[in-house]
Amino acid sequence: MAPPILVLQGISLTLGGKPLIESADLQVERGDRLCLVGRNGSGKSTLLKIAAGQIEADKGQRFLQPDATVRYLPQEPDIAGHANVHDYVMSGLAHGDDDYRARYLLEQLGLTGLESPENLSGGESRRAALARALAPEPAILLLDEPTNHLDLPAIEWLESELQSLRSALVIISHDRRFLQNLSKKTVWLDRGLTRKIDRGFGEFEAWRDEFLEQEERDAQKLDRKIVAEEHWVRYGVTGRRKRNVRRMAGLAELRTQRREAKKSVGEVTISVAEGKTSGRLVVEAEDVQKSYDERIIVRDLSLRMLRGDRLALVGPNGAGKTTLINLLTGEIEPDSGVVRLGTNLQMATLDQRRSALDPLATLSDTLTGGGSDWVEINGEKKHVIGYMKDFLFPPEQARTPTGKLSGGERARLLLARALSLPSNFLVLDEPTNDLDLETLDLLQEMLADYPGTILLVSHDRDFLDRVAGAVLVSEGEGRWIEYAGGYTDMLAQRGFGLSPNSKAAKREKKQGEKKPAAEAPGAEARRRLSFKEKYALENLPQTIDRLRATAKKLHGILDDHQLYARDPKRFAEASALLAKTEAELAAAEDQWLELEILREEIGG
Repeated sequence: MAPPILVLQGISLTLGGKPLIESADLQVERGDRLCLVGRNGSGKSTLLKIAAGQIEADKGQRFLQPDATVRYLPQEPDIAGHANVHDYVMSGLAHGDDDYRARYLLEQLGLTGLESPENLSGGESRRAALARALAPEPAILLLDEPTNHLDLPAIEWLESELQSLRSALVIISHDRRFLQNLSKKTVWLDRGLTRKIDRGFGEFEAWRDEFLEQEERDAQKLDRKIVAEEHWVRYGVTGRRKRNVRRMAGLAELRTQRREAKKSVGEVTISVAEGKTSGRLVVEAEDVQKSYDERIIVRDLSLRMLRGDRLALVGPNGAGKTTLINLLTGEIEPDSGVVRLGTNLQMATLDQRRSALDPLATLSDTLTGGGSDWVEINGEKKHVIGYMKDFLFPPEQARTPTGKLSGGERARLLLARALSLPSNFLVLDEPTNDLDLETLDLLQEMLADYPGTILLVSHDRDFLDRVAGAVLVSEGEGRWIEYAGGYTDMLAQRGFGLSPNSKAAKREKKQGEKKPAAEAPGAEARRRLSFKEKYALENLPQTIDRLRATAKKLHGILDDHQLYARDPKRFAEASALLAKTEAELAAAEDQWLELEILREEIGG
């Protein structure tokens, strides 16, 4: 068995007088696919920086094979000091590395390399940092939240690229689907210690819950033992002094053990302030169009949202998802068409840019609006300290300015504030950003029980599958098409994903590049269509019409927003049949196109 290429053993680190990591181990072997998980603030990013050699631990050992190369992707890459993105990426290459791969990665990630670091958005900075980390094809890739600020096509592409690499991977991410698809081992950093299972993230959560349940049972046993010993001290025989001293020492040890036992971090308690019941119609759009200069954002969009609907907007960055939200909520007017809002709407909004937070306002004033110590939830007053604890904020943070909070803390604060407002229409723009997996679980459960209507934007595929009842997808050039179900259901109906390297894109490219089989000089004069080819050319149009009619009928069935909730079996059957029909339709169209081109080429 080959030795590991990176080993961390007994790592300990104290920050601000408080132990962050007490005894952490990490072992990476060649070709490993490993995810590092834990609550926000547990020290995952710090441990990854120690593995990358960015910071030094107080105690413990770090060993890296002398010939092994390591590349580290930080959460917030710093591109300053470089003339452009191309220079930044190339500066990460070592002698002998292929600069062609760097240019390939920039192209795949939608960058030219000429972009100035000062003008990059968060998503562009992340793409540039990914190109720099991936270009050398190192022995170990350490990736801290690689999907942050990436849209769904980029996430799908990144997954495919990482799966094709021979590099060992250590990944921190809050994207469940990303971890499930890539990881084969899991390291859990919890209360300063690491625990490892040789299984991917898909099996981790059940294992973790079982571990925590056993820990709770052990704590209860310890409590019962302490009670029994205390009873003996009060009422037991006192004649044998030496035995008494020994038992008293044992009781003191039990109490110390119980006192020093680290409990798992508490869970966020999420409740939402419900408003009055809205009218049955929440939003109706008819032939809506919106453009900026010559760029079309929305073209001929018509849709209806009824009370209780959960509609998700999906598409690449720049497709206009935020603009479409603003159109559907009445924040901006369409160039043409009509948007009607229903009656009795009480809207609560979560903004992905965190712009709603005043960096100078305290956490307490942000939740209460200032001038009060109380938050009202569903008609009941709750002290702001208690409400803060529900979202894992300790009392001492009440007077902390929001500008001093971490990204995860700001995400929880915005969530806490949005959910404290009475509402029957939740508008959530990237609500999963910076939230840990446990908080995401509770948010999903809350949204599942929410009686109002939800309009959301997210790049988290697992979140979309769990929350969305329908998905509105950007098809480019301002066209938006609605699919019933979550993200996976949309893929089944659409037949391909959003990535530019998806099957559909490849099929279109293939159609554009295909040449007739007979291209040799002089072959055209001798080539004739066979009886089988003539028969197919004559009958394929009828087959295509029939398949199109079937697909249209199935789309009509799946357009019923209530079908998934009313009859999941019929919904699944219709989705599967639609995917099969569209695949057959694509194949028939491809075949007819080839034969028609061939017929024209040979003049027959």
